[in-house]
Amino acid sequence: MPLLSVENLSTSYRIRGSMFSPAKFLRAVDNVSFSLDEGETLGLVGESGCGKSTLGRTIIRLEKPSSGKVLIEDRDISSLDGAELRKARSGFQMIFQDPYGSLNPRMTVYNTLDEVLSIHTRLDRSGRQNRIIELLEMVGLNSEHMYRYPHQFSGGQRQRIGIARALAVEPKLIVADEPVSALDVSVQAQIINLLIEIQQKTNVAFLFIAHDLAVVEHISKRIMVMYLGKIVESGISQEITGKPRHPYTKALLSAVPVLDPVTKRSRIILPGDVPSPLNPPSGCPFHPRCPLAKEKCSREIPSLQPLEKDPMHFSACFFHDEVTKM
Repeated sequence: MPLLSVENLSTSYRIRGSMFSPAKFLRAVDNVSFSLDEGETLGLVGESGCGKSTLGRTIIRLEKPSSGKVLIEDRDISSLDGAELRKARSGFQMIFQDPYGSLNPRMTVYNTLDEVLSIHTRLDRSGRQNRIIELLEMVGLNSEHMYRYPHQFSGGQRQRIGIARALAVEPKLIVADEPVSALDVSVQAQIINLLIEIQQKTNVAFLFIAHDLAVVEHISKRIMVMYLGKIVESGISQEITGKPRHPYTKALLSAVPVLDPVTKRSRIILPGDVPSPLNPPSGCPFHPRCPLAKEKCSREIPSLQPLEKDPMHFSACFFHDEVTKM
């Protein structure tokens, strides 16, 4: 049984209309399904505005789903509210993108972590202090940092504090929402390696959200590619980056810098911008920008299907065999 099962999940927002136009619905997440095993890291990539952060926030119930289910250990948390939801939160946590904005500037590191432990554990004051020291050491800090404020730390150190806060209640699932995008490249590698070490020690599962395929490939066992609220490709990391079978994935991969001078990769420039989810295109959501698009693509929506030769590799494209020729 998987740790996390997401079934036909959608998240929509009602946009108020004016006197002369009716209200509209923005579907940020559109009928998404996937599973995640205990101790596994699943990467989620896509351009800004594709809905990946909304999906992560919906899974941990910072956003309420419009339809579908989110099952953690076979318990549907999408239907929980109030005290039941607060109690369930000890099983799933989030690492936020902005290490500068996700910490309260008026609270010391001790107060930040103690607040979480006070709500979700029965530890006494001494036990909480010992747990705080343990958490700081786990993320590469020490007890000397306990009584400092966020402004006294670098961006990488603040993100380590954010990771410690997520780990405080020993969750089985952590949604990491672009946890390294605001950091320098050298610091990004340190945080990625830290997350790998933590997973080896605690067996926590990660849904790792990012827009950089190279970063996601390094940490993830499997990768999902998202476009306009839909998953358009998923599979084993090496297959997704080595043999992409959706033109959008191929375009994302072409933007990743290659260090090996022998390896040549032609850049695929997609025309236009991501369409507005308020007014999505008919048929395949990617067809207005797709170099392989045919008339069929504007009329029909391709479903996410396993490839005949690789049942672990899924693509939502009518012409996935032609992607390798791009």
